[in-house]
Amino acid sequence: MVVRRDRKVRRQRGSRLYGWGTIGQHRKSGMRGGFGNAGLHKHKWSWAVKYGKDHYGKDGFVRPAAVLEEVSAINVGSLQSLVEGKVVEKDEKGRAMIDLSSLGYDKLLGGGKIDFPVVVKAGKFTELAKKKIADAGGEVIAAE
Repeated sequence: MVVRRDRKVRRQRGSRLYGWGTIGQHRKSGMRGGFGNAGLHKHKWSWAVKYGKDHYGKDGFVRPAAVLEEVSAINVGSLQSLVEGKVVEKDEKGRAMIDLSSLGYDKLLGGGKIDFPVVVKAGKFTELAKKKIADAGGEVIAAE
């Protein structure tokens, strides 16, 4: 551990300049060398090489908005809120029938839990969603 009386800052007490020469040196914004990334190709190049290795260059790919297809999806765990408090059709086995495309959903995802049998008609669905509904005693029907 450094003894405090031997530290440079202790030796410099009583001085106005602390080893930086005449008045104003090492004081104001002129020390900074510019705001932000200014000078990374010039006077801050050694800093950029040492600490900002990933600053330059491109990374990744962004798909054009015209190519993106917006999918409205719902999880298996949210199906109960669709059934509760609403009059829904029932099939011959007494299972609730839900047509997701008529409700504005394009895809059924496998998130959450379901503990009641339901028949779901969906345009797209994941294998996990199909498995969870089948385990609960229901089924998923692909809609055209």
